[in-house]
Amino acid sequence: MDYELMMNGNVKIGQKAPEFDAITSFGPKSLNDYKGKWIVLFSHPGDFTPVCTTEMIAFARAYTYFQKLNTELLGLSIDSNPSHLAWIYDIYCRTGIELPFPIIADRSGQIARKYGMISNDVSSTETVRTVFIIDDKQIVRTILIYPLNVGRFIPEILRTVQALQMADCSGGSTAANWMPGQPVIVPSPKTFKELQERQNYINENQNGINWYLSFKEPPKICEKNVNSSDESNCK
Repeated sequence: MDYELMMNGNVKIGQKAPEFDAITSFGPKSLNDYKGKWIVLFSHPGDFTPVCTTEMIAFARAYTYFQKLNTELLGLSIDSNPSHLAWIYDIYCRTGIELPFPIIADRSGQIARKYGMISNDVSSTETVRTVFIIDDKQIVRTILIYPLNVGRFIPEILRTVQALQMADCSGGSTAANWMPGQPVIVPSPKTFKELQERQNYINENQNGINWYLSFKEPPKICEKNVNSSDESNCK
């Protein structure tokens, strides 16, 4: 499937998140309301649909874990605000779960198109399942795209926020399958002298496989901040 039209808004990782003012299930919201916080902005195809309902419930159950990471959740679809409210109420009546985060009612599709949430190859009237992780400086750090018929795995979205925050705090990188509590990758040496020093350090400490791949324990403050949110309980 050609997803070229997904990027109508041409939003890229590393760029400033596009500004918006929106009507939501929590009242008016703008991007500026979230200054100093991380945001998980996610779109769903439509209210009162089965996969979207399971996702909203899963996000609601994980909300406190995101909050511990100074991260807010913000949903979006092209449905109306009355539709959002009726759906939220129906979920509450049937499950007892109250959605603790707002959902944007983007009836014009302006925000969705600005962020590239609509693919005309899939639907011109629904958003696909996108996720934008925006940091506390309002820079887009991660973009995830899922098709209409595949629900998102919320613990992986949470883990991605944890990994981004750990990398920022420690100055390192996180390896494949990294989980909170594990070491981080040390940045590669930039000179031959640094290479030699790194290789000697690895030989002495057995904390890597070669000069270009070695590990270190992150600072305690980084571990404390990230490990305070354990996604193993939010499935």
